[in-house]
Amino acid sequence: MSLINRRTVLTAALGAAAISSIPLVTGLGAAKAHATSEGDVYDSNTDLYKKLSGQEGIQFSRRYRRHELLDNERGERHPFHRTTIMALHGGGIEKGTSELCLGIAGYRPDTLAALFPGEPVYDYWMFEGLRLPSMNLGSNRELHVTAKHCDDHVALSMAASSLNVLSLHGCTAEQAGVRSGQDPKVVVVGGLNAAFKKLLHEELGKHFKTVDGDDFPDLAGVHPENPCNRTMLGKGGQLELSTELRESFFGKDTLDGRAGSTTEAFKTFAGACRKAITRLESRADQVIL
Repeated sequence: MSLINRRTVLTAALGAAAISSIPLVTGLGAAKAHATSEGDVYDSNTDLYKKLSGQEGIQFSRRYRRHELLDNERGERHPFHRTTIMALHGGGIEKGTSELCLGIAGYRPDTLAALFPGEPVYDYWMFEGLRLPSMNLGSNRELHVTAKHCDDHVALSMAASSLNVLSLHGCTAEQAGVRSGQDPKVVVVGGLNAAFKKLLHEELGKHFKTVDGDDFPDLAGVHPENPCNRTMLGKGGQLELSTELRESFFGKDTLDGRAGSTTEAFKTFAGACRKAITRLESRADQVIL
């Protein structure tokens, strides 16, 4: 279902006046970042899809893109997509991760036009919470399914057919070890791919404060069942961005407002991730014989 169609469904269900008059990511609509399964309402994505049957496009959504691949030559090898970008807790669950997923993949989150014209684009997958306070359905946090319990068949198939996955999550500054008085804008770099982590530290560290996921077990992204590690290589990368860092990426920090109000910091962050991916894909272990 397209972005326009989802909003049409929401308008029909709730009334246009109610939607336009209420902030989309405040109160019950705002979700506290949560890196573990403690407090999860649903055991898996499948459990959520079954119990919220008929609510896709109203309470939650899934978006993905697999770019066309074609090789009809017998004697030549054509380039293939090596990397997939994921946001398992997008929309109002861990705000800003949907938009960043699209940005790193190479797309403007509002129009899906090229964010980095002439540069490569990447496959992407995301799950988004769409609940509004006026729905009286609970918070978007209740739609959180911890990464190691993600069993969405499209997400897992995309991870399994990729050499690399970069998965985006949201955390609080406190969870990332920030103490009182320190700059709360920080990103935790994790995942099982040590080379990818090093490159992400190097590129992101030129512009943002990075800390290592090894120091924060709940944010480390090292579980083998985490989709970021369910790649062809059995390892990937994960970023946990603090609330304040994600807020700095948008001029209008609401569910509908973020996509069209990205800041220069947003593009800088996305560009740094893309540079790390480019460097990773140039390595010898990125060649499939």
